[in-house]
Amino acid sequence: MRRVHVVVSGRVQGVFFRAGCAERARALGLAGWVRNVPGGRVEATFEGAADAVATAVSWCRVGPPHADVRDVEVTEEPPIGEEGFRVTG
Repeated sequence: MRRVHVVVSGRVQGVFFRAGCAERARALGLAGWVRNVPGGRVEATFEGAADAVATAVSWCRVGPPHADVRDVEVTEEPPIGEEGFRVTG
């Protein structure tokens, strides 16, 4: 079990980044959330199997077709037993 917090910078708002991220996370069986944050960034957490978390982080480095990802900051966090994946903010 692994949990990470990611902050994605670039052109990532208004390009369906949150929707695509949530779709990918759910398909991978991950828990967590994704939201827009001030300054045009997207923030997310992913919790679940280590390989699925790694796949979700890799997706964030590219994003959906109209995104232009410039940077992805990844911070390890202790798992909290979160369930479900939601889009907020």
